[in-house]
Amino acid sequence: MKLYHTEKGILLEHDAFYLIDSDWDVLINQIGLFERLHSLASTMSPISNAKEILENHLLPPVKNQEIWASGVTYFKSREARMEESKDAGGGDFYDRVYHAERPELFFKSPPYRAVGHQAKVRIRRDSAWNVPEPELTLVVNSNQEIIGYTIGNDMSSRDIEGENPLYLPQAKSYDGAAAVGPCVLVASSPLSLETRIQIAIARSGKVIFQEETTLAQLKRKPEQLVEYLFRETTFRHGVLLMTGTGIVPPDSFTLNHGDEISITIDHIGTLLNTVE
Repeated sequence: MKLYHTEKGILLEHDAFYLIDSDWDVLINQIGLFERLHSLASTMSPISNAKEILENHLLPPVKNQEIWASGVTYFKSREARMEESKDAGGGDFYDRVYHAERPELFFKSPPYRAVGHQAKVRIRRDSAWNVPEPELTLVVNSNQEIIGYTIGNDMSSRDIEGENPLYLPQAKSYDGAAAVGPCVLVASSPLSLETRIQIAIARSGKVIFQEETTLAQLKRKPEQLVEYLFRETTFRHGVLLMTGTGIVPPDSFTLNHGDEISITIDHIGTLLNTVE
């Protein structure tokens, strides 16, 4: 079943649409959320105006949740990071973190800087090499439980990160650099390793890049990433954790203003954003 965060309330999709009068932070932190939602759907009447709400009132699936991210969790990401930073002498760092027990985790965005489905993402004015990074994103409650999944776009300035690994926060965290949505898939079991992550980038109506990968290529288990994130940090409202990207456009590619980015993950849906 899926949860949509909207201005009108929380939409629950479970064979039909139901409007839940609840605070987002309270709902996603309830114990036994999957069972709770299943029970709610059995006692409520479906609504008929769900399409209008989704088209006009959809918000990113966050309220007070911080957004964090994981790096170098796919081999292809390791290769790209090593290549872009080799002239700065930082390439070896990415190889080491790929093989290390401790993952790379970094703060991506507060909720007020994030955007949702059909909203505009941004590229930095002081960067000339920018890419989207399509990522399965974990929705984790305050008790460290993965309660669902959404789609994340980790917008990245590759030239800034490649110039010096210490510039990572500037390359990754700025206004409109994190897109999440369109919903949260609340599942009773983990996603299959065969789950596909796909991206397509269109320019002037023509697809100029597309690729896909699967969760089988993710080196670290989601539970391991969450365990490290919560080791010395509390999240009283829960947290969203992007799990890294296994899709990297060629070095010759950079985003332009007006490009349309479409990220699809099996069972969750499609996150669509335009570059401002």
